[in-house]
Amino acid sequence: MNDNPMYMEYVDDADPPGSAPRRGWRILGWVCVALSAVMVAGSLTMYGFYREAFGNIAHEDTNNLVGPNRPKKLNNAMNILLLGSDSRAGANAEYGRSMKNEPPRSDTIILLHLSPGGGQAFGVSFPRDLMVPIPSCKKPDGSGSTPAQAKAQINSAYTLAGPSCTLKTIEGITNLRIDHFMEVNFVGFKSITDAIGGVPICLPKDVDDPKSKLHLTKGKHVIKGEQALAYVRVRHGLGDGSDLGRIKRQQKFMGALANKAMSAGVLSNPGKLMGLINAGTKSLKTDSELTGPTMLKIGQGMQGMTSGKLRFITVPWGPDPADHNRVVLSEPNADTFFNALRNDRSVPDEKKPAGGGGTAAPKIPASQVRVRVYNASGTSGQANRVAAALREQGFQVEVGGNKPISSTTKIQYGPGADQQAKVLAAQVPDASAPSAASSGQSGLVDLVIGTNWTNLKNAKSGGPIPKQQGEIKADDNICDGN
Repeated sequence: MNDNPMYMEYVDDADPPGSAPRRGWRILGWVCVALSAVMVAGSLTMYGFYREAFGNIAHEDTNNLVGPNRPKKLNNAMNILLLGSDSRAGANAEYGRSMKNEPPRSDTIILLHLSPGGGQAFGVSFPRDLMVPIPSCKKPDGSGSTPAQAKAQINSAYTLAGPSCTLKTIEGITNLRIDHFMEVNFVGFKSITDAIGGVPICLPKDVDDPKSKLHLTKGKHVIKGEQALAYVRVRHGLGDGSDLGRIKRQQKFMGALANKAMSAGVLSNPGKLMGLINAGTKSLKTDSELTGPTMLKIGQGMQGMTSGKLRFITVPWGPDPADHNRVVLSEPNADTFFNALRNDRSVPDEKKPAGGGGTAAPKIPASQVRVRVYNASGTSGQANRVAAALREQGFQVEVGGNKPISSTTKIQYGPGADQQAKVLAAQVPDASAPSAASSGQSGLVDLVIGTNWTNLKNAKSGGPIPKQQGEIKADDNICDGN
């Protein structure tokens, strides 16, 4: 058993007697989706009207806290990390805490991917029990840095060093550049469901759960405030009682919330719109670059968004072989999915010569090219991601490990592999011209990934992100699948 006290904290499935249930608060981050939807109605000419509301937002200097060596931004898609905090500060104190002096945490971790022009939006849920590497992070209060961890629950990043550490962790496992984060707390959730006039739900059976205090009959209801909180936290009164099953139900809830926020009855009504914005911003924290004008600019670029283009999915996962109470990323499915997000609507530059040479590649099939990939980028997991992308194109690939950080991507070949190196170079526009390796293996091509890496020339990109198993659309019938 792991003897890390933070790790053991999350093992118990039930809440301690007399405490407020917590595992259901994962949904809180989704209220930020409603705020993002509100951006659709924004314009810079309305900024004076919204100035006071935007002044409510707290900020954190994420760029300084995360530091350099972040993933490159490949296109104009926007990635926003949505977090739900269980902080009991201020008005949130009424929800209690089972342990004194316990730091706040985020059981809601969702990546909102917005394609340019409102073409599509994708909300990706990360289960709080997902085991991932946690990097060393600067503490927001300036008191130092936290040590890196080879494997820990993903939500422990927030407990250790706040939202910017969570952002750094997500960037490390996805290789996606995250532009901004939004964090909201309990009170913000209640306020938004009140301001929007309630959210429609559909129950497959009567619910009479004394633990969550949710008492509703089978069928359709419109819920808000405390009742909405009870609904999103109930676990054993609905579904199969699993944490992942509840995530799916909560995704449907936020789809319904976003669908209502994007309806004409909310966005075209100045009173309702201002009430929704005020409700969201009073309990909102963001990175320091996500200012009012920036939000409005994002909103202008999302004018084509409709609820039918907003899709929800849980990150591809599988059971953790080391602990049946935990989950891990399912490979290669997770890498394939993150690659699709990274390359949303990106178009390879056909005018740029491949591999620095610009000469035509020999007609050798990729299946006859053996490649060994090394990571010299300083970005965790980069060699595995590139290897997966090369396999998709038919290359024979193995991962060689890490090398000292290099600013340049290099292709080096062993005896008899010069022509195979040219085939690889035709797909690697960031690499210098292939060169012979003095200690290279016969017939083998080494690809050393530098910090200048962007993507393979013919990587699958552009167009809609492929449909994922179990995904939910915001305009789905709320009673489907109950």
